Amino acid sequence: MPKLVRLYIVSVAIGFGVAALFAAAMIGFDIGGLRHLVQGEPLAIFLLWFFNGIVFSGVQFAYSIMRMAEKPQPPRGGRAIRVTGQPVRVRAEARASERRRG
Repeated sequence: MPKLVRLYIVSVAIGFGVAALFAAAMIGFDIGGLRHLVQGEPLAIFLLWFFNGIVFSGVQFAYSIMRMAEKPQPPRGGRAIRVTGQPVRVRAEARASERRRG
C-alpha cells in the first residue's frame, strides 16, 4: 500500500475517533439541549458523528501533510555582493490638477 494512502487511512481513523469523543461530549454535556433532540434517534446520533468525522479527518490529514514540509535552509556558499554607491536626489513634481488646495 502506498505511504500516502496509509497516511490517509490513519488520518481518517483518528479523525472519526476524535469525532466520536466530540459527539459523546456534546451529548453528555447537553450542549444547547442536544441530548433532548437526539434522545432515542440513532440516525441523528449517527449523522452527528459522521459529519463531524468528515471534518475532523480532513483536518487531521491536512495537519499531517503540512507537518511533512521541509524546514527552510539558510543559503550556503556563494559570493557576497558588495553594494556601493551614493544616494541620488530625485525631484518629483505634482501636476497642477493633483496639488492640494489649502
